[in-house]
Amino acid sequence: MNMTVNDLATRLDRGDDLLVLDVRSPEEFVQDGHVRGATLIPLPDLAMRLNEVPTNRPIACFCRSGNRSQVAADLLRNNGYANVSNVLGGIKSWREANLPTEF
Repeated sequence: MNMTVNDLATRLDRGDDLLVLDVRSPEEFVQDGHVRGATLIPLPDLAMRLNEVPTNRPIACFCRSGNRSQVAADLLRNNGYANVSNVLGGIKSWREANLPTEF
């Protein structure tokens, strides 16, 4: 399942109990900015840190462009997570849409 950055922004504005899982590197997270409230678990670490990802909340996987987040979404689904989305376009699309970015 995919969602656009505008879909994500709408859900966050609405106050949905949604985990934004950012799978970029710590450097990208800081330098390129991030979605407010996002949880950073770099993709190379995700398989070893699944215990930090709740199973009872919808998850929106987020990266720079949507590629790593798709891999993360697939990894989560393959490990029993049911309500997982890939955010298309990642931070690039988020910033192009002039959505609020934290640094």
